[in-house]
Amino acid sequence: MTAPITYPWPEPPQAGEATPVADGILWMRLPLPMALDHVNVYALDDGDGWTVIDTGFDSRKTRLIWEGLLKGPLAGKPVTRVIGTHHHPDHIGLAGWFQDAGAELAMPRTAWLMARMLTLDEQPAYPARSMEFYRRAGMSAEMLDKRATERPFNFADCVHPMPLGFTRLQEGGTIRMGGRVWDIRMGNGHAPEHATFWSRDDNLVIGGDQLLPSISPNIGVYPTEPDADPLAEWLEACERLAPFAQDDHLVFGGHKLPFTGLPTRMRQLIDNHHGALKRLLAFIDTPKRGGDCFAPLFKRTIDEGTYGLALVEALAHLNHLHQTGQATRTLGDDGAYLFQAT
Repeated sequence: MTAPITYPWPEPPQAGEATPVADGILWMRLPLPMALDHVNVYALDDGDGWTVIDTGFDSRKTRLIWEGLLKGPLAGKPVTRVIGTHHHPDHIGLAGWFQDAGAELAMPRTAWLMARMLTLDEQPAYPARSMEFYRRAGMSAEMLDKRATERPFNFADCVHPMPLGFTRLQEGGTIRMGGRVWDIRMGNGHAPEHATFWSRDDNLVIGGDQLLPSISPNIGVYPTEPDADPLAEWLEACERLAPFAQDDHLVFGGHKLPFTGLPTRMRQLIDNHHGALKRLLAFIDTPKRGGDCFAPLFKRTIDEGTYGLALVEALAHLNHLHQTGQATRTLGDDGAYLFQAT
């Protein structure tokens, strides 16, 4: 029987402060302007400098917090290396800022290519293909009309320009940081080629958004790859990583609190989506659009601020059912796909 999930630190560090969580490792937290209002970042002491894991958004507020951290808890030592666990902007927003100050950037290749491509692909309005994607996903008419008139979210809005050049992190490789040797194991599904780090010297794991307590990361389908099945990739990655998990592992995630009980959490991360698929399959006994499918998937009210993430996650589950032969997909008269259990 696996151990329950526990939280050794019941409270996070305040903005501008750092909590020591292991020998040579500091945990810090940065604000985000969204429903998930924070991201965790970590600094690992390499002697002559720091390795920083993830960075937060590029904003004046976040840069000021970092400047205070560098002078205070980081004791004026330089950040010599930045690790990007994956390409999402709350994790790599200031990677280029640190690079401009002399730091090396290390990331998975796919993550770096995605991040750099998206920072360069600034869109003043939603492209026609994106609008078609949202229409086919079953976005409500009200939300479609709103998107037709507003500027979309752009990586360039909150990610510092990323210069050419990075060091690749690979599945099966190792990296030395914070006085430890870490095995690199790649996750998937939430973000393609998501790096996690497992210490060979003690019980520490750096999980990014692949290994989170209490919340599941968004698994979404986007206009860049409308027929993707990221849920299959997520489930495969969780099943592959689960055998490495130990009860005493202390896991440092990208959000929420550090925790132990990783084997229990891995099973939850898998079972939660199997349960969601089962509920969704029963719900689509009659044809449904993606935008109709929030109720069986989410245990909270979906408002305008969470609508976009809910829609792309609903589509991920529907795509999985369709591509595994458990549901059909037909194009309705309104231009939206209709999914129905086979």
